[in-house]
Amino acid sequence: MIRFECDYAEGMHPAILDALIKTNEEQTPGYGVDTHCEHARELIKKACHREDVDVHFLVGGTQTNATIIAAGLRPYQGVLSAVTGHINVHETGAIESYGHKVLPLPSEDGKITAAQISEAWEAHIHDGSFEHMVQPGMVYISQPTENGTLYSRKELQEISDVCRRAGLYLFVDGARCGYGLMAEGNDVMLPDLATLADVFYIGGTKVGAMFGEAVVITNPALKKDFRYFIKQHGAMLAKGRLLGIQYEVLFTDDLYEKIALHADKLAMDIRHAFESHHVSLLYDSITNQQYPILTDEELAAFSEKYAFSFWCKTDAQHSAVRVCTSWATKEEHVNALLADIDRICKR
Repeated sequence: MIRFECDYAEGMHPAILDALIKTNEEQTPGYGVDTHCEHARELIKKACHREDVDVHFLVGGTQTNATIIAAGLRPYQGVLSAVTGHINVHETGAIESYGHKVLPLPSEDGKITAAQISEAWEAHIHDGSFEHMVQPGMVYISQPTENGTLYSRKELQEISDVCRRAGLYLFVDGARCGYGLMAEGNDVMLPDLATLADVFYIGGTKVGAMFGEAVVITNPALKKDFRYFIKQHGAMLAKGRLLGIQYEVLFTDDLYEKIALHADKLAMDIRHAFESHHVSLLYDSITNQQYPILTDEELAAFSEKYAFSFWCKTDAQHSAVRVCTSWATKEEHVNALLADIDRICKR
């Protein structure tokens, strides 16, 4: 079975494994205050073109989202999100479990607009019973989105402007940040995120690391006591150096970018192959996640050899699936899939 259902099916990039082995018997302080974490922080600050940001290393995406949102909101506040956002759909109510409501907005390809955010805020403050309602205090978006789509710099600038006028924190979930950075046509880079967002993170778990998410805080109001929130949310790893070492490797010799570029290129090869056979795509993704809409017969044929991630039924005879690439995706596996697309998708 050749697996294309996610970008975390393998362990970690070999360079990270080598670094962990080489440093295995080092003795360092715990909880992320070691020299490896400090060096990784400096590398990330350099990549963001910001020396004044705070960088923290957490373990996983849901944990990171819950920690950041709890740190930014008062008890009566909630977070605006696309209805398809990870915090609204795939985190088992993690945000709500800490006392904060997710306030979902309709989304187009997983994205929300500055106009939607402004409308939601205006509707709240002009409601006669606003004090009886959850107050929006933060905006959550993902780059890339859950659907593999990307915000342009213009869209992100507009969202940032609305958030600042309304006094809302802008939080960008970057679990798959690398795949967005390296996508052909993308114009949002790390310095842009560090300028326009109040807080974002650079995902490692889905971009070649064994585990890990690097939180970058740009807004001074969010920096104070953030480590207290990390600990309270069970996110402070005792052997914190394991996170620092991984990000040292990812941000040396452009490895993070190389990993993402490899995955994006192969994903686009797969997309073009499906399109050449008139297979429609559920979303217009230029990242490592592609969403072909297959007939039941085609899906059954592919399933004999390949593992895709079922996404949704589009009608009685068709299903959308996610086809995902990663640092570890082999070109020969993609070539085999391309040949089978030619064989199976005869439209």
